[in-house]
Amino acid sequence: MNDDITVAEKDVKNFIFVGKTEGYSFLVLLFIAMPLKYMAGYPLAVRLVGSLHGIFFIAFMVTLFILVKKNRISLENATYAFLLSLVPFGTFYLNRLVK
Repeated sequence: MNDDITVAEKDVKNFIFVGKTEGYSFLVLLFIAMPLKYMAGYPLAVRLVGSLHGIFFIAFMVTLFILVKKNRISLENATYAFLLSLVPFGTFYLNRLVK
């Protein structure tokens, strides 16, 4: 039974880590890459950071799906987590949904 608890905790910790990584990449995209593109004429910044952010967002959605599938998070809280991922600084509140 102890193994189930540790697996559940690992799933949640992984989800929080991926969520924070996705959140940081979103902030870098919004507050660093986009100003570099529009103010400094450096569009490559958005292309690179945007691609990384896209990968992190997909990883976030996969980990969210895994949590829902394993019944580690309710469908309602998964919906809130998805909505939080669309708002700057939103994924930093994921701890409140899974605990």
